[in-house]
Amino acid sequence: MLPPSGAQLEIASGPYRAVMTQGGASLRVLTYDGQPLVDGYAEDELAPTCRGQVLVPWPNRLEDGEYVVDGTTHRLPLTEHERRNATHGLVRWETWQVRDHVADTAVLTYRLAARKGYPWTLDLTWTYALSDEGLTVTQAAANRSATRAPFAVGSHPYLTLGHGPVDPWVLHSPARSHTLTDDRLLPTGSEAVAGTAYDFTTPRPIGGTVLDDAFGDLARDTDRLARVTVSGDGRTVELWMDEHYRWIQLFTADEVPGAERRSLAVEPMTAQANAFRTGEDVVWLEPDGVDGSTWTGSWGIRQQG
Repeated sequence: MLPPSGAQLEIASGPYRAVMTQGGASLRVLTYDGQPLVDGYAEDELAPTCRGQVLVPWPNRLEDGEYVVDGTTHRLPLTEHERRNATHGLVRWETWQVRDHVADTAVLTYRLAARKGYPWTLDLTWTYALSDEGLTVTQAAANRSATRAPFAVGSHPYLTLGHGPVDPWVLHSPARSHTLTDDRLLPTGSEAVAGTAYDFTTPRPIGGTVLDDAFGDLARDTDRLARVTVSGDGRTVELWMDEHYRWIQLFTADEVPGAERRSLAVEPMTAQANAFRTGEDVVWLEPDGVDGSTWTGSWGIRQQG
């Protein structure tokens, strides 16, 4: 009998262990010396609150599920009915194919077929690899269509230090801007984080701050990576992302019964909410066979020290 998320792909290297699922290519488990680095879900569960899921071909929310490309209006099914939004893409519940699975690496692929609302075919390849430096997730997309395709990607891991609430955890974020939203959680503008409750550029406890927000203008280290860390109880968990990811979403899940403030979602995204409508940071994959038809980016998680 298969679990709800399909086949379970376990990999390990040194003190690290991870489990990915064939259903949705999600990250269900990541531990260091047996201690959880992500707040995942049980093998007999469906992924609650998007835990570990892949968000393609758009992350976050799309207003009314509608957008225009080259003069044509496209309409997608609404999946967040109370706010009238289409959320988190089209692949998070799909069955991916296992292309490779060895001791420290799992490679999953999925062909996102053209459909009403998104009439382009994409080939997706997700590589999860463990080493002594932690987990590296390499995401790749290729447009197999005859016309250019709009594309964005996000991932939805929840970082944990073992047991919430998150209030005493020290958060360090590289984000220098914060997105303002309306009652549908759609962007209306942005502000500098300096002097606001959203400024974690200097590490400090999360406290009572409620987070379900996109952050941009990410400061990067000399290796061009942006890093988010949470620290507490003598541990620090780091999520890093390369230059393809210009946004992070931070989420304390305050409105989710049973999950409120238990862990902190840190979501690397190439674009924020409503990108297909605004055009902001959309990746345009050129037609199949043309330069620019493919895209690759990487992010990862590790325990510091």
